[in-house]
Amino acid sequence: MKKSVYIIAAGFAGAIIAAMVMVLLMPGMMIREQTSPFGFEETVEKIKTAAETEGWVISGISDLSASVKKHGNYDLSSVKLINMCQADHAFKILNEDANKKISVFMPCTISVYKKSDGKVYVGSMNAGLLGTMFGGTVAEVMGNTVAAQQQKFIAFLN
Repeated sequence: MKKSVYIIAAGFAGAIIAAMVMVLLMPGMMIREQTSPFGFEETVEKIKTAAETEGWVISGISDLSASVKKHGNYDLSSVKLINMCQADHAFKILNEDANKKISVFMPCTISVYKKSDGKVYVGSMNAGLLGTMFGGTVAEVMGNTVAAQQQKFIAFLN
């Protein structure tokens, strides 16, 4: 009897530790941040051009810092969001009713921002990990094609 209580307690403790590790590591794994060797506007343009070369449509480039200034009168260092979509990929995922919820991640967005250290950074979602988390068609599209293309968009950062 005592032995089974210890086994259950050890299993429970292991589950708690695993959950804590996931909570601590997931944000760093889900969103990538890389320093750009180029200026702010040049970095935005390089990503835009690379995405278009891969057959993606840039649905908009939002100046988040200008919006924050306009609507809240706060000064924020430069932040732009490059919103992009690839219709074939979107269709493959959203054609299945079970995957409609994935639309919350669409369009794909890559951010370019400047930090207080004066450097320009690029933030991007780890499409491969996202795909793996959902499985099925999402894993096939996001985990393979989108992840590979996304790496091409920001290859100049390596």
